[in-house]
Amino acid sequence: MNHDLPDPDDELFARLEADLTADFPETPGGEVVDLGKARTARRPSGDPAAVPVVGTAADADDDPDDTVYVDDPAAAPADVAAERRREPILPKWASNAEQFKAAARWAAGQAAYVTAYHAARSPLYAARLTARAPRGAARVIGGAGRWVADAQGAPMRAVAVRKEDAELYLRLTRQRDAKVRLRTLIAALVAAFGIAFVAVLLVMTPGWTHLALAAATVAALGWAGAPADAPLVTRAVVKTRAPRLTSDIVERALLALGIGGMGKGEITFPAPITRDGPGWRADVDLPHGVTAGDIMERRKRLASGLRRPLGCVWPEGNADEHEGRLVLWVGDKDLSKAEKIAWPLAKAGRHDLFKPVPFGRNPRGQWVAVPLVQHNVLFGSQPGQGKTSSVRVLAAGAALDPTAEMWTHELKGSGDLDPFEPISHRFVSGIDDDSIEYAAESLTLLRKEVMRRTGALKRLPRDLCPDKRVTREIADKRIGLHPLVCIVDECQNLFAHAKVGKQAGEDAEFIIKIGRAFGVILILATQRPDKDSLPTGVSGNVSIRFCLRVAGQVENDMILGTSAYKNGIRATTFRPEVDAGLGYLAGATATPTVVKTAYLDTPATEAIAKRAHAMRAAAGTLTGHAAGEAPERSDPHATLLDDLEAVWPSGEARVWGETLTGALAALRPDTYAGWAPEQLAAALRPLGIEPGQIGRRIDGKTVNRRGYDRDHITAAIAERDRNRSA
Repeated sequence: MNHDLPDPDDELFARLEADLTADFPETPGGEVVDLGKARTARRPSGDPAAVPVVGTAADADDDPDDTVYVDDPAAAPADVAAERRREPILPKWASNAEQFKAAARWAAGQAAYVTAYHAARSPLYAARLTARAPRGAARVIGGAGRWVADAQGAPMRAVAVRKEDAELYLRLTRQRDAKVRLRTLIAALVAAFGIAFVAVLLVMTPGWTHLALAAATVAALGWAGAPADAPLVTRAVVKTRAPRLTSDIVERALLALGIGGMGKGEITFPAPITRDGPGWRADVDLPHGVTAGDIMERRKRLASGLRRPLGCVWPEGNADEHEGRLVLWVGDKDLSKAEKIAWPLAKAGRHDLFKPVPFGRNPRGQWVAVPLVQHNVLFGSQPGQGKTSSVRVLAAGAALDPTAEMWTHELKGSGDLDPFEPISHRFVSGIDDDSIEYAAESLTLLRKEVMRRTGALKRLPRDLCPDKRVTREIADKRIGLHPLVCIVDECQNLFAHAKVGKQAGEDAEFIIKIGRAFGVILILATQRPDKDSLPTGVSGNVSIRFCLRVAGQVENDMILGTSAYKNGIRATTFRPEVDAGLGYLAGATATPTVVKTAYLDTPATEAIAKRAHAMRAAAGTLTGHAAGEAPERSDPHATLLDDLEAVWPSGEARVWGETLTGALAALRPDTYAGWAPEQLAAALRPLGIEPGQIGRRIDGKTVNRRGYDRDHITAAIAERDRNRSA
């Protein structure tokens, strides 16, 4: 065999293949892969991402030439559309009316400032122009002379002389002579017409025109005579307080946090850094495994990396995208140093409580509103952080709805909520036992009101109440289903009270869980958010929370919810007194957000309450304390009667005591747990209700036990209601 020639019949490879087949026989279920085909099909269309799936014996019936690729290089149009997000045609500041107004106000203010700045310095500018006019005149005359004499061509003629090129020199000289003759003629004509024009103006125009002409001439000459290193005017704005935010600045600050797994080049920006209100917005995709919460919990270090005050740096997540999407907003000014926010309804207007109440502004300057109907609200902070002032805003919103009934309890005795006394159905202000017991009694009455409303709403026709919840239309019908707002400020003094605290906590939990569907709204505020002062059943069930500065993680999570601190929602980062009025609002917006509440001082609150009183007087909705009526008192026996009516088995006229105590314990475990028939009898005896023998057939035998007749319970309730009416 000639080894220098190629093997045209692939004899050598055929022999090797036969030897390999003999040494390694085919195993059942296996398949010999054609390497040539595999290489050809590995990357169709030159796409390195397309990787084939290797087939098995199960694919024996399929076409061997059909290759399924894990990453299909030819994506369907729908897949391509899902991977792309269209940016809005208009920028955010132009598409949002509030941001557009803010941008317009900023531009107008900037223009007005610059105009005023230069107007104040106009005498100085005039003096500078006058001083520079002689130099300007010399420059103008000298420049005109050089142009007429063709001074620009002198260097070229000098070059011809140095090279001793006579022909070139003569040609340049002839060109220069022609230019000089033409330019001299032009200059003479311009001078003649200019002198004539000035003479006509001096003769035919009034004196102020002469002054204007002289001023314009001096100004023009002064401008021409300005030195290059001494500009005429000074800049009104030398440097902005917050320079433009760039990707390099953001990346440098994030890397300085020292978070594991985040290195240079791994941080990306899915959208350009844009202007957003009074600041800059940067959307950042963090490296895999790093969440927005990791950045939020390092807010102080992030502010240091950005070289901005802490009150300018507000990172937050964007869970609509993914947990690694960070929205970083950096303001121009420290939010704590911003001007006090005026409440939009402070001077005029009324409010519909079925619409959210304007509460404050977020760092971007946008208004944030708090819905009250269908919600309960919990405020918490250390003393002096603006908690009561924040409560005032929601109370003012409720006051300006004349259909809303207000129960106001201020358990500090400072009088912060006194302006609302003239419009409150129930009102108390004080820290003594009587005031606290009055507030506890209010919660008991409110619990009964919730139970009354459940039946009243259930009896409404379905066409009036299809969703079985209170609406504006139902509230306007004057059938006792209007909004009822109960405010308890410094509620820790109530829930921690040795005598009434436990029952008050149970009532509050019941109201929070059940009352929101029936138009009953509970607003609680505390400066001591701990498990002893704020029952977990209360803190765990409120739907809207506002937390101003607190001392630690426990207090933070008591107000904002479990794991809020871990997720970077930390009201502990607010500075004492400096950040008064700043807090995290959770439940009112899609994600917890920082809000600076509107400011209502005592005179402004009194003016609002006076307006609200006039509305209620006109609508005839002044009741209870506001109408001079004696306060409604709760009766423990009456509560027991209502509870018995609630748990009474349907269709039963007489029921054993054991059955009733078991149902009562299921209704209110903390109140009736452990009750025996003897305790029930002792509680009903003062109402004139005595147990009697009731027989039941059980397994063919008659069993007699002591129980109660429903007619007796109904008669006692009717008697109680008659006494109240009287």
